[in-house]
Amino acid sequence: MDTGIIILLIIIAGGLLGILVFFLIKSLAAPHKISTLQEQVKQGKATLAIRGAIQILTKDPRNNEAHYLLGLAYAQDGKNELALMEFKTVNQISDFSGICKESDFRKDIAVLFLQFGQEEEALKEYLLLIELEPYEPRHYYNVGQLFETRNKGGQAANYYKKALAINPRFSDSWFALGQLMYKAKRYAEARDALQKALKLRPDNYKAYFYLGRILKDSRDFTGALGAFENAQKDPDFKVKALIERGSCFLATKNYTKAQNELERAIKITSEDSDSNELLHARYFLSICYERTRKLDKAIEQWEMLYAQKKTFRDVAEKLSQYQVLRGDDRIKDFITDTPEKFEETCQKLTAVMNMTVTDFISLDEGCQITAVDRNSGQWRNTRKFPKFLRILRVPDIIDLPSVREFHEQMKKSGVNRGYFISSSNFSRSAYEFTESRPIDLIPREKLQEMLRQSEKLDKEGI
Repeated sequence: MDTGIIILLIIIAGGLLGILVFFLIKSLAAPHKISTLQEQVKQGKATLAIRGAIQILTKDPRNNEAHYLLGLAYAQDGKNELALMEFKTVNQISDFSGICKESDFRKDIAVLFLQFGQEEEALKEYLLLIELEPYEPRHYYNVGQLFETRNKGGQAANYYKKALAINPRFSDSWFALGQLMYKAKRYAEARDALQKALKLRPDNYKAYFYLGRILKDSRDFTGALGAFENAQKDPDFKVKALIERGSCFLATKNYTKAQNELERAIKITSEDSDSNELLHARYFLSICYERTRKLDKAIEQWEMLYAQKKTFRDVAEKLSQYQVLRGDDRIKDFITDTPEKFEETCQKLTAVMNMTVTDFISLDEGCQITAVDRNSGQWRNTRKFPKFLRILRVPDIIDLPSVREFHEQMKKSGVNRGYFISSSNFSRSAYEFTESRPIDLIPREKLQEMLRQSEKLDKEGI
Protein backbone atom coordinates (compact mmCIF):
# COMPACT_ATOMS: atom_id res chain seq x y z
CA MET A 1 0.00 0.00 0.00
CA ASP A 2 1.21 3.47 -0.81
CA THR A 3 2.93 5.09 2.17
CA GLY A 4 0.91 8.33 1.67
CA ILE A 5 -2.37 6.48 1.91
CA ILE A 6 -1.26 4.73 5.10
CA ILE A 7 -0.30 8.06 6.66
CA LEU A 8 -3.67 9.57 5.66
CA LEU A 9 -5.55 6.64 7.23
CA ILE A 10 -3.55 7.01 10.43
CA ILE A 11 -4.40 10.74 10.58
CA ILE A 12 -8.13 10.05 10.03
CA ALA A 13 -8.15 7.29 12.64
CA GLY A 14 -6.41 9.57 15.10
CA GLY A 15 -8.94 12.31 14.47
CA LEU A 16 -11.85 9.96 15.00
CA LEU A 17 -10.26 8.70 18.20
CA GLY A 18 -9.80 12.29 19.38
CA ILE A 19 -13.45 13.06 18.73
CA LEU A 20 -14.50 9.93 20.62
CA VAL A 21 -12.28 10.83 23.54
CA PHE A 22 -13.67 14.39 23.55
CA PHE A 23 -17.29 13.23 23.69
CA LEU A 24 -16.39 10.61 26.28
CA ILE A 25 -14.79 13.23 28.50
CA LYS A 26 -17.74 15.56 27.94
CA SER A 27 -20.27 12.86 28.82
CA LEU A 28 -18.34 12.04 31.97
CA ALA A 29 -17.85 15.70 32.91
CA ALA A 30 -21.53 16.77 32.56
CA PRO A 31 -22.85 14.55 35.36
CA HIS A 32 -19.91 15.65 37.48
CA LYS A 33 -20.82 19.31 36.97
CA ILE A 34 -24.49 18.62 37.79
CA SER A 35 -23.58 16.76 40.98
CA THR A 36 -21.33 19.69 41.95
CA LEU A 37 -24.25 22.11 41.39
CA GLN A 38 -26.53 19.88 43.41
CA GLU A 39 -24.06 19.87 46.32
CA GLN A 40 -23.68 23.66 46.15
CA VAL A 41 -27.45 24.13 46.30
CA LYS A 42 -27.67 21.70 49.21
CA GLN A 43 -24.99 23.68 51.07
CA GLY A 44 -26.72 26.99 50.35
CA LYS A 45 -23.93 28.29 48.10
CA ALA A 46 -26.40 30.03 45.81
CA THR A 47 -23.95 32.38 44.06
CA LEU A 48 -21.60 29.56 43.05
CA ALA A 49 -24.50 27.39 41.93
CA ILE A 50 -25.97 30.18 39.80
CA ARG A 51 -22.63 30.82 38.11
CA GLY A 52 -22.04 27.12 37.43
CA ALA A 53 -25.57 26.49 36.12
CA ILE A 54 -25.38 29.41 33.71
CA GLN A 55 -22.05 28.04 32.34
CA ILE A 56 -23.67 24.65 31.70
CA LEU A 57 -26.76 26.19 30.06
CA THR A 58 -24.61 28.36 27.78
CA LYS A 59 -23.33 25.14 26.19
CA ASP A 60 -26.44 23.03 26.71
CA PRO A 61 -29.63 25.23 26.80
CA ARG A 62 -31.99 22.26 27.23
CA ASN A 63 -30.27 20.74 30.22
CA ASN A 64 -33.32 20.15 32.40
CA GLU A 65 -31.35 19.47 35.58
CA ALA A 66 -29.29 22.66 35.22
CA HIS A 67 -32.50 24.71 34.78
CA TYR A 68 -33.99 23.06 37.87
CA LEU A 69 -30.91 23.63 40.03
CA LEU A 70 -30.60 27.19 38.76
CA GLY A 71 -34.22 27.78 39.81
CA LEU A 72 -33.50 26.41 43.29
CA ALA A 73 -30.38 28.59 43.57
CA TYR A 74 -32.30 31.70 42.50
CA ALA A 75 -34.95 30.92 45.13
CA GLN A 76 -32.24 30.57 47.79
CA ASP A 77 -30.85 33.94 46.70
CA GLY A 78 -34.27 35.62 47.03
CA LYS A 79 -34.67 36.02 43.26
CA ASN A 80 -38.02 34.28 43.09
CA GLU A 81 -39.12 35.80 39.79
CA LEU A 82 -36.04 34.36 38.06
CA ALA A 83 -36.60 31.06 39.89
CA LEU A 84 -40.14 30.86 38.48
CA MET A 85 -38.85 31.52 34.96
CA GLU A 86 -36.42 28.60 35.27
CA PHE A 87 -39.11 26.31 36.67
CA LYS A 88 -41.43 27.19 33.78
CA THR A 89 -38.65 26.07 31.41
CA VAL A 90 -38.33 22.80 33.34
CA ASN A 91 -42.10 22.37 32.99
CA GLN A 92 -41.84 22.83 29.22
CA ILE A 93 -38.98 20.31 28.86
CA SER A 94 -40.78 17.87 31.20
CA ASP A 95 -37.88 15.49 31.72
CA PHE A 96 -38.11 14.09 35.24
CA SER A 97 -35.81 11.09 34.76
CA GLY A 98 -32.82 12.59 36.59
CA ILE A 99 -32.34 14.44 39.86
CA CYS A 100 -35.41 16.61 39.17
CA LYS A 101 -38.18 14.53 40.73
CA GLU A 102 -41.59 15.54 39.46
CA SER A 103 -43.37 15.60 42.84
CA ASP A 104 -40.69 17.82 44.45
CA PHE A 105 -40.63 20.09 41.42
CA ARG A 106 -44.40 20.57 41.38
CA LYS A 107 -44.43 21.45 45.09
CA ASP A 108 -41.74 24.08 44.49
CA ILE A 109 -43.36 25.66 41.45
CA ALA A 110 -46.80 25.71 43.11
CA VAL A 111 -45.39 27.76 46.00
CA LEU A 112 -43.89 30.24 43.53
CA PHE A 113 -47.14 30.49 41.56
CA LEU A 114 -48.94 31.36 44.79
CA GLN A 115 -46.33 33.94 45.70
CA PHE A 116 -46.95 35.77 42.44
CA GLY A 117 -50.74 35.52 42.67
CA GLN A 118 -51.14 32.87 39.99
CA GLU A 119 -53.67 30.75 41.89
CA GLU A 120 -55.03 29.05 38.77
CA GLU A 121 -51.58 27.71 37.87
CA ALA A 122 -50.94 26.66 41.47
CA LEU A 123 -54.26 24.78 41.49
CA LYS A 124 -53.22 22.83 38.38
CA GLU A 125 -49.97 21.83 40.11
CA TYR A 126 -51.72 20.59 43.26
CA LEU A 127 -54.23 18.61 41.21
CA LEU A 128 -51.29 16.96 39.40
CA LEU A 129 -49.71 16.26 42.79
CA ILE A 130 -52.89 14.48 43.88
CA GLU A 131 -52.44 12.17 40.88
CA LEU A 132 -48.75 11.64 41.71
CA GLU A 133 -49.23 11.23 45.48
CA PRO A 134 -52.89 10.38 46.18
CA TYR A 135 -51.91 9.26 49.68
CA GLU A 136 -50.72 12.76 50.75
CA PRO A 137 -53.52 14.73 52.56
CA ARG A 138 -51.67 18.05 52.29
CA HIS A 139 -52.29 18.17 48.52
CA TYR A 140 -56.07 17.85 49.00
CA TYR A 141 -55.90 20.53 51.70
CA ASN A 142 -54.02 22.92 49.38
CA VAL A 143 -56.60 22.37 46.63
CA GLY A 144 -59.34 23.11 49.18
CA GLN A 145 -57.62 26.35 50.17
CA LEU A 146 -57.45 27.49 46.55
CA PHE A 147 -61.10 26.68 45.92
CA GLU A 148 -62.02 28.60 49.06
CA THR A 149 -60.15 31.72 47.87
CA ARG A 150 -62.24 31.52 44.69
CA ASN A 151 -65.45 31.46 46.79
CA LYS A 152 -66.18 27.84 45.90
CA GLY A 153 -66.95 26.72 49.43
CA GLY A 154 -68.67 23.46 48.47
CA GLN A 155 -65.69 22.21 46.46
CA ALA A 156 -63.29 23.39 49.15
CA ALA A 157 -65.20 21.45 51.84
CA ASN A 158 -65.09 18.29 49.69
CA TYR A 159 -61.30 18.46 49.42
CA TYR A 160 -60.88 19.14 53.16
CA LYS A 161 -62.99 16.05 53.82
CA LYS A 162 -60.89 14.00 51.38
CA ALA A 163 -57.77 15.05 53.27
CA LEU A 164 -59.40 13.94 56.53
CA ALA A 165 -60.47 10.63 54.99
CA ILE A 166 -56.76 9.91 54.41
CA ASN A 167 -55.62 11.30 57.77
CA PRO A 168 -58.34 11.96 60.38
CA ARG A 169 -55.67 13.55 62.60
CA PHE A 170 -54.87 16.31 60.11
CA SER A 171 -55.60 19.34 62.31
CA ASP A 172 -55.23 21.96 59.57
CA SER A 173 -58.06 20.42 57.57
CA TRP A 174 -60.33 20.27 60.62
CA PHE A 175 -59.65 23.96 61.24
CA ALA A 176 -60.20 24.95 57.60
CA LEU A 177 -63.43 22.96 57.50
CA GLY A 178 -64.60 24.54 60.78
CA GLN A 179 -63.84 28.04 59.54
CA LEU A 180 -65.70 27.32 56.30
CA MET A 181 -68.73 25.97 58.16
CA TYR A 182 -68.72 29.04 60.41
CA LYS A 183 -68.82 31.36 57.38
CA ALA A 184 -71.70 29.30 56.00
CA LYS A 185 -73.52 29.73 59.37
CA ARG A 186 -73.54 25.97 59.95
CA TYR A 187 -72.54 26.49 63.54
CA ALA A 188 -73.00 22.98 64.93
CA GLU A 189 -70.71 21.49 62.25
CA ALA A 190 -68.27 24.38 62.66
CA ARG A 191 -68.06 23.89 66.42
CA ASP A 192 -67.45 20.15 66.05
CA ALA A 193 -64.67 20.65 63.47
CA LEU A 194 -62.96 23.41 65.47
CA GLN A 195 -63.01 21.37 68.66
CA LYS A 196 -61.40 18.44 66.81
CA ALA A 197 -58.75 20.79 65.40
CA LEU A 198 -57.94 22.01 68.91
CA LYS A 199 -57.86 18.53 70.37
CA LEU A 200 -55.20 17.59 67.82
CA ARG A 201 -53.33 20.89 68.04
CA PRO A 202 -54.07 22.93 71.19
CA ASP A 203 -51.81 25.76 70.01
CA ASN A 204 -54.05 26.51 67.01
CA TYR A 205 -55.13 29.84 68.50
CA LYS A 206 -57.01 30.88 65.35
CA ALA A 207 -59.45 28.05 66.02
CA TYR A 208 -60.15 29.51 69.48
CA PHE A 209 -61.22 32.77 67.84
CA TYR A 210 -63.91 31.18 65.67
CA LEU A 211 -65.01 28.92 68.51
CA GLY A 212 -65.36 32.05 70.65
CA ARG A 213 -67.56 33.66 67.99
CA ILE A 214 -69.87 30.63 68.00
CA LEU A 215 -70.09 30.64 71.80
CA LYS A 216 -70.78 34.39 71.85
CA ASP A 217 -73.57 34.02 69.27
CA SER A 218 -75.16 31.37 71.47
CA ARG A 219 -74.82 33.80 74.44
CA ASP A 220 -72.34 31.60 76.29
CA PHE A 221 -70.31 34.66 77.22
CA THR A 222 -68.21 32.88 79.85
CA GLY A 223 -67.06 30.25 77.35
CA ALA A 224 -66.56 32.89 74.67
CA LEU A 225 -64.35 35.03 76.94
CA GLY A 226 -62.12 32.04 77.64
CA ALA A 227 -61.83 31.21 73.94
CA PHE A 228 -60.98 34.81 73.00
CA GLU A 229 -58.39 34.90 75.78
CA ASN A 230 -56.58 32.01 74.07
CA ALA A 231 -57.06 33.56 70.61
CA GLN A 232 -55.01 36.58 71.72
CA LYS A 233 -51.89 34.39 71.61
CA ASP A 234 -52.03 34.52 67.81
CA PRO A 235 -50.54 37.90 66.74
CA ASP A 236 -52.89 38.13 63.75
CA PHE A 237 -55.94 37.73 65.99
CA LYS A 238 -54.88 39.67 69.10
CA VAL A 239 -56.72 42.90 68.28
CA LYS A 240 -59.81 41.05 67.01
CA ALA A 241 -59.90 38.92 70.15
CA LEU A 242 -59.65 41.96 72.44
CA ILE A 243 -62.53 43.62 70.60
CA GLU A 244 -64.62 40.46 70.88
CA ARG A 245 -63.90 40.26 74.62
CA GLY A 246 -64.93 43.89 74.90
CA SER A 247 -68.21 43.18 73.11
CA CYS A 248 -68.87 40.21 75.45
CA PHE A 249 -68.39 42.39 78.52
CA LEU A 250 -70.56 45.06 76.88
CA ALA A 251 -73.35 42.52 76.32
CA THR A 252 -73.21 41.53 80.01
CA LYS A 253 -73.16 45.22 81.07
CA ASN A 254 -69.70 44.92 82.61
CA TYR A 255 -68.72 48.29 81.22
CA THR A 256 -65.49 48.70 83.16
CA LYS A 257 -63.95 45.49 81.82
CA ALA A 258 -65.33 46.18 78.35
CA GLN A 259 -63.67 49.59 78.40
CA ASN A 260 -60.34 48.09 79.50
CA GLU A 261 -60.28 45.52 76.68
CA LEU A 262 -61.33 48.00 74.00
CA GLU A 263 -58.83 50.63 75.10
CA ARG A 264 -56.09 47.98 74.93
CA ALA A 265 -57.18 47.06 71.38
CA ILE A 266 -56.99 50.69 70.28
CA LYS A 267 -53.65 51.22 71.98
CA ILE A 268 -51.92 48.40 70.07
CA THR A 269 -53.48 49.38 66.73
CA SER A 270 -51.74 52.00 64.63
CA GLU A 271 -53.59 55.33 64.76
CA ASP A 272 -53.21 55.85 61.02
CA SER A 273 -54.78 52.47 60.37
CA ASP A 274 -58.11 52.43 58.53
CA SER A 275 -58.74 48.85 59.55
CA ASN A 276 -62.26 47.68 60.24
CA GLU A 277 -61.09 46.41 63.62
CA LEU A 278 -60.13 49.91 64.80
CA LEU A 279 -63.51 51.29 63.70
CA HIS A 280 -65.37 48.65 65.70
CA ALA A 281 -63.11 49.07 68.73
CA ARG A 282 -63.82 52.81 68.81
CA TYR A 283 -67.55 52.30 68.31
CA PHE A 284 -67.90 49.73 71.10
CA LEU A 285 -65.78 51.94 73.37
CA SER A 286 -68.08 54.89 72.64
CA ILE A 287 -71.06 52.76 73.72
CA CYS A 288 -69.25 51.96 76.99
CA TYR A 289 -68.71 55.67 77.58
CA GLU A 290 -72.33 56.43 76.69
CA ARG A 291 -73.71 53.80 79.06
CA THR A 292 -71.49 55.02 81.91
CA ARG A 293 -72.48 58.66 81.28
CA LYS A 294 -69.02 59.72 80.05
CA LEU A 295 -70.59 61.52 77.12
CA ASP A 296 -67.69 63.87 76.41
CA LYS A 297 -65.49 60.82 75.80
CA ALA A 298 -68.23 59.10 73.79
CA ILE A 299 -68.63 62.13 71.55
CA GLU A 300 -64.85 62.27 71.09
CA GLN A 301 -64.89 58.67 69.77
CA TRP A 302 -67.87 59.36 67.49
CA GLU A 303 -66.12 62.40 66.04
CA MET A 304 -63.03 60.29 65.27
CA LEU A 305 -65.22 57.67 63.62
CA TYR A 306 -67.14 60.27 61.64
CA ALA A 307 -63.89 61.81 60.36
CA GLN A 308 -62.69 58.39 59.25
CA LYS A 309 -65.94 56.99 57.84
CA LYS A 310 -69.06 59.17 57.82
CA THR A 311 -71.42 56.27 57.10
CA PHE A 312 -70.15 53.95 59.86
CA ARG A 313 -73.10 52.48 61.76
CA ASP A 314 -75.23 55.18 63.48
CA VAL A 315 -72.35 57.55 64.31
CA ALA A 316 -73.82 60.51 62.41
CA GLU A 317 -77.14 59.96 64.20
CA LYS A 318 -75.40 59.77 67.60
CA LEU A 319 -73.60 63.06 67.00
CA SER A 320 -76.88 64.66 65.96
CA GLN A 321 -78.70 63.31 69.03
CA TYR A 322 -76.11 64.67 71.43
CA GLN A 323 -75.65 68.01 69.66
CA VAL A 324 -77.95 69.56 72.26
CA LEU A 325 -75.40 68.86 74.99
CA ARG A 326 -73.10 71.53 73.61
CA GLY A 327 -75.72 74.22 73.94
CA ASP A 328 -77.55 73.26 77.13
CA ASP A 329 -75.63 72.41 80.28
CA ARG A 330 -78.84 71.44 82.10
CA ILE A 331 -79.58 68.59 79.69
CA LYS A 332 -75.91 67.60 79.69
CA ASP A 333 -75.91 67.39 83.51
CA PHE A 334 -79.22 65.53 83.47
CA ILE A 335 -77.78 62.87 81.14
CA THR A 336 -74.33 62.60 82.73
CA ASP A 337 -75.20 62.90 86.44
CA THR A 338 -74.22 60.14 88.85
CA PRO A 339 -77.12 57.92 90.01
CA GLU A 340 -77.31 59.83 93.31
CA LYS A 341 -77.38 63.23 91.63
CA PHE A 342 -79.85 61.98 89.02
CA GLU A 343 -82.25 60.82 91.75
CA GLU A 344 -82.04 64.25 93.36
CA THR A 345 -82.81 65.93 90.00
CA CYS A 346 -85.83 63.66 89.46
CA GLN A 347 -87.13 64.53 92.93
CA LYS A 348 -86.94 68.21 91.95
CA LEU A 349 -88.75 67.55 88.66
CA THR A 350 -91.53 65.91 90.64
CA ALA A 351 -91.73 69.03 92.79
CA VAL A 352 -91.98 71.19 89.66
CA MET A 353 -95.03 69.09 88.73
CA ASN A 354 -96.45 69.86 92.22
CA MET A 355 -96.21 66.25 93.36
CA THR A 356 -94.54 64.41 96.23
CA VAL A 357 -92.49 61.26 95.71
CA THR A 358 -93.74 58.16 97.54
CA ASP A 359 -91.54 55.56 95.80
CA PHE A 360 -88.40 55.69 93.64
CA ILE A 361 -87.11 52.77 91.51
CA SER A 362 -83.88 52.97 89.50
CA LEU A 363 -83.96 51.68 85.92
CA ASP A 364 -81.10 50.95 83.53
CA GLU A 365 -81.61 54.22 81.67
CA GLY A 366 -83.46 56.27 84.27
CA CYS A 367 -86.03 55.77 86.98
CA GLN A 368 -89.71 55.27 87.76
CA ILE A 369 -91.39 57.34 90.43
CA THR A 370 -94.68 56.86 92.22
CA ALA A 371 -96.00 60.24 93.36
CA VAL A 372 -99.13 61.94 94.67
CA ASP A 373 -100.38 65.50 94.39
CA ARG A 374 -99.21 67.85 97.15
CA ASN A 375 -101.63 68.87 99.92
CA SER A 376 -103.19 72.26 99.42
CA GLY A 377 -105.85 74.38 101.21
CA GLN A 378 -109.36 73.02 101.63
CA TRP A 379 -108.49 69.82 99.76
CA ARG A 380 -106.06 68.69 102.50
CA ASN A 381 -108.12 65.62 103.45
CA THR A 382 -109.03 64.65 99.90
CA ARG A 383 -107.99 61.13 98.89
CA LYS A 384 -104.84 61.17 96.76
CA PHE A 385 -104.45 58.85 93.82
CA PRO A 386 -100.93 57.66 92.92
CA LYS A 387 -99.37 58.61 89.60
CA PHE A 388 -96.46 57.12 87.71
CA LEU A 389 -93.55 59.12 86.34
CA ARG A 390 -91.11 57.27 84.10
CA ILE A 391 -88.04 59.40 83.48
CA LEU A 392 -85.45 58.20 80.94
CA ARG A 393 -82.15 59.75 79.88
CA VAL A 394 -81.64 58.11 76.51
CA PRO A 395 -80.55 59.38 73.09
CA ASP A 396 -82.94 57.22 71.05
CA ILE A 397 -86.52 58.12 70.15
CA ILE A 398 -89.00 56.38 72.46
CA ASP A 399 -91.20 54.13 70.31
CA LEU A 400 -94.66 52.65 70.79
CA PRO A 401 -93.61 49.36 72.55
CA SER A 402 -92.00 51.28 75.45
CA VAL A 403 -95.08 53.49 75.92
CA ARG A 404 -97.41 50.50 75.62
CA GLU A 405 -95.44 48.60 78.28
CA PHE A 406 -95.63 51.66 80.58
CA HIS A 407 -99.42 51.76 80.11
CA GLU A 408 -99.73 48.04 80.92
CA GLN A 409 -97.78 48.59 84.12
CA MET A 410 -100.09 51.44 85.08
CA LYS A 411 -103.15 49.23 84.62
CA LYS A 412 -101.68 46.38 86.67
CA SER A 413 -100.85 48.78 89.50
CA GLY A 414 -104.22 50.53 89.38
CA VAL A 415 -102.61 53.89 88.48
CA ASN A 416 -104.88 56.14 86.46
CA ARG A 417 -102.37 58.78 85.38
CA GLY A 418 -98.88 58.54 83.96
CA TYR A 419 -96.12 60.86 82.75
CA PHE A 420 -93.41 59.62 80.42
CA ILE A 421 -90.44 62.02 80.44
CA SER A 422 -87.46 61.61 78.08
CA SER A 423 -84.26 63.45 77.22
CA SER A 424 -84.97 62.51 73.59
CA ASN A 425 -88.32 62.46 71.80
CA PHE A 426 -91.23 60.14 71.04
CA SER A 427 -92.29 58.51 67.80
CA ARG A 428 -95.47 59.47 66.01
CA SER A 429 -97.05 56.10 66.85
CA ALA A 430 -96.29 56.71 70.54
CA TYR A 431 -98.11 60.06 70.42
CA GLU A 432 -101.07 58.49 68.61
CA PHE A 433 -101.29 55.74 71.24
CA THR A 434 -101.54 58.23 74.12
CA GLU A 435 -104.23 60.38 72.51
CA SER A 436 -106.96 58.21 74.05
CA ARG A 437 -105.05 57.12 77.16
CA PRO A 438 -104.17 58.83 80.46
CA ILE A 439 -100.49 59.34 79.63
CA ASP A 440 -98.67 62.61 79.07
CA LEU A 441 -95.54 62.42 76.92
CA ILE A 442 -92.88 64.96 77.87
CA PRO A 443 -90.07 65.19 75.26
CA ARG A 444 -86.70 66.91 75.55
CA GLU A 445 -87.97 70.44 74.82
CA LYS A 446 -90.49 70.30 77.70
CA LEU A 447 -87.89 68.61 79.92
CA GLN A 448 -85.52 71.52 79.29
CA GLU A 449 -88.20 73.95 80.50
CA MET A 450 -88.85 71.80 83.60
CA LEU A 451 -85.13 71.78 84.39
CA ARG A 452 -85.08 75.57 84.15
CA GLN A 453 -88.03 75.77 86.54
CA SER A 454 -86.28 73.37 88.90
CA GLU A 455 -83.19 75.56 88.85
CA LYS A 456 -85.35 78.62 89.60
CA LEU A 457 -86.97 76.86 92.57
CA ASP A 458 -83.49 76.04 93.87
CA LYS A 459 -82.44 79.66 93.75
CA GLU A 460 -85.64 80.74 95.51
CA GLY A 461 -85.05 78.08 98.18
CA ILE A 462 -88.35 76.38 97.58
